[in-house]
Amino acid sequence: MRIKKVRLKKNATETLAIFHNGHWIPLHPALKAMKKAGQQGPSLEKVAHDLIAFLQAYPNLKTELDALLQFVESEHQYFDDQIKEESLLPFQPLSFRDFSIWEAHFIQAKWGLIQRFLPGKAKVLRMYQKLTGKPHPKMLPPPMFYQVPVYYMGNHLQFYPDGAEIPWPQYSQLLDYELEIGVILSRPLYNASPEEALDAIGGFTLINDFSARDQQVKEFLEGPFGPVIKTKNFATSMAAEVVTADEILPRFESLKATVRVNGEVWGSGQTANPTHSLGQMVAYASLEEKLFPGEILGTGTIPGCSGVEVDRWIQPGDEVLLEVEGLTTLQNRIGKPAAGS
Repeated sequence: MRIKKVRLKKNATETLAIFHNGHWIPLHPALKAMKKAGQQGPSLEKVAHDLIAFLQAYPNLKTELDALLQFVESEHQYFDDQIKEESLLPFQPLSFRDFSIWEAHFIQAKWGLIQRFLPGKAKVLRMYQKLTGKPHPKMLPPPMFYQVPVYYMGNHLQFYPDGAEIPWPQYSQLLDYELEIGVILSRPLYNASPEEALDAIGGFTLINDFSARDQQVKEFLEGPFGPVIKTKNFATSMAAEVVTADEILPRFESLKATVRVNGEVWGSGQTANPTHSLGQMVAYASLEEKLFPGEILGTGTIPGCSGVEVDRWIQPGDEVLLEVEGLTTLQNRIGKPAAGS
């Protein structure tokens, strides 16, 4: 099921909306009309304004959801004319962990950074590969990458909605996009098995992990805490729509992704062959750490879906559109650097 948060024209009430038969049905007015007609949806009413509560209750909502859809169909009224044209975050995450589960992205991004910032080293590495027929060992991820699903903690309070302008950080001259899938938890976890971890996933969305690449290199070469501090935490965007786990989990490793900048395809990739499974990823996050409903975990960039991998760089005013087939889209305009930066 596809879900998003909407604001109603009347009283600016926020409510969830579900997608059905080409229409977004706002739950608040639809349930109100159904109740007036003598039908009840008490469980739906309790979660009609809260995505995480909806995802938690979703396995037990089928009867009431079916009744609601039958009602709007019989009345030929979807209530979508009451929705204000506005894109909202589907929820406010409690935390944001960002993983990296595709080896190909790691290698391609590292090569892109070396070519851009360390051309002398790139020449040596290129010569090595030409002579041996394989990449230099230093181009591969470190051993820990293969042992466990590595991640960093991002800023969960810096999420921008679909359609929002993304601020250009004053300390960067080289901004990049990164297409990732967001995994939304709907159950608590602690020291979970991969199977238990999969059961705790309530839904999926799309995120753009914007990155200041010049700052990343500086933090990597000079900083004590690695390349994910000011490199990442200035902005991440999140799609308006969430798709329930039952629709994505069975085909997670066969999803196709595309990045367009100003309408032109800049990159594409697919979710096949992750180094670690989703279950392993979420389970590792719960290792000696309590996880709660409403936390979001990024998968890391799908290979081919960042600018550094193809040496193409976004500019102020560009429109960046991310798409994953069967999931959703996410579009943002890139803002201008502050004067004097």
